[in-house]
Amino acid sequence: MSTGTPSETAKAQASASANAPSFESIGIKNKDIVQKSGVSLSSQQKVLVGSVLDLFEGNPTLKHLSLWSKTATFQDNITIAEGYDKFAAQWYGLPALFDPIRIQSHTVTSAGNPIEFKLKNTYTIKGIKKEQTMESTVQIEVGSDGKIAKVSDRWDNDLPEGAFSQVCDAFRESYEHGMWTLAWVCKEGWVALFCRVMLLPPFWALRKLNAVTVPTLVKVPKTEEEDQKMKAEREKRTQ
Repeated sequence: MSTGTPSETAKAQASASANAPSFESIGIKNKDIVQKSGVSLSSQQKVLVGSVLDLFEGNPTLKHLSLWSKTATFQDNITIAEGYDKFAAQWYGLPALFDPIRIQSHTVTSAGNPIEFKLKNTYTIKGIKKEQTMESTVQIEVGSDGKIAKVSDRWDNDLPEGAFSQVCDAFRESYEHGMWTLAWVCKEGWVALFCRVMLLPPFWALRKLNAVTVPTLVKVPKTEEEDQKMKAEREKRTQ
């Protein structure tokens, strides 16, 4: 057995491991990753899954998004958001529209590429307090650089029974019951836009329109200081 100083390759590997993102360095809340029997995620895969669970629970931060490639894509039944500006707006838009968001359950079913997990989430629409529970299959594709290249969220229930159709129904119902809803819409005006988008054909156009309009209406922080301020405001509301 050879002894002596480590090779440059070994040093590089050790350095990469030491500098790899962790639950602590990113500030991930969902650390207990549930895996189906026979599935075994690596430590870095667990970090990616935990970070995505945080996003689905309405806890976005710039550190979470640092795990994504700048050219990554987020896709669900109504959205194709390609590139940082668009997918970041999707994640920061969730807590602006829904509060609280609670993960009911999740189970990782594949540790390959893409990583795949089942997700059950309950969303409460702000101002209206109407709940919608969604079950979906989420896939995380990882690029050669170890960053997230794509997240696909495939809802188990199809439109018009999906979450955003329920937003529209709740919006109309609430509006009919009082003018306070109008005041809320003035504050959260982009909710109405979501509803109008959901009513437009054809379906493929909805996905593109949603991805284009949301970034113009949702605030995404530019600095760590601004991000921490927004995070503190979210956490204060949930206390």
